[in-house]
Amino acid sequence: MQVLIFIALYLGALVFMEGFAWVMHRYVMHGFLWVWHRSHHEPRTGAFELNDLFAVVFAAPAIVAIYFGVHGIPWLLPVGLGITTYGAIYFLFHDGLVHRRFPMPKARSAYWKRLIQAHRFHHAVHTKHGAVSFGFLLAPDVRSLKAKLAARGVDAEA
Repeated sequence: MQVLIFIALYLGALVFMEGFAWVMHRYVMHGFLWVWHRSHHEPRTGAFELNDLFAVVFAAPAIVAIYFGVHGIPWLLPVGLGITTYGAIYFLFHDGLVHRRFPMPKARSAYWKRLIQAHRFHHAVHTKHGAVSFGFLLAPDVRSLKAKLAARGVDAEA
């Protein structure tokens, strides 16, 4: 039974993170912390951008959960590992497949191609307001994103 609870907490944290990431991206990154996130919507001039600070901020709860999960509060371990897994998937997908910050094989599945296209539509807008598709592992239909951008006067050829 403990294994099933561990797996449920791990998967629950992993799934929760997509919703949490969407909210953070939509209302924090494209909100009051646009001052950091703006660097991600502009051409990068070096290996890092100010937006990379979000990785440190978002890693902190996972580190704390894993630490306390190993040192006395066992149910926090699978939560921390679920958050960490989401972060690793995000890093590989976002920085590797989408932005090509390091060598990665090209995406071949329809799922990954759809996510990459949706994220490129997100980057069709270079300002704080008007962007679409704030999730990372779930994306709305590409046609609907393109229609939203067209209604906002943004050319979204991708």
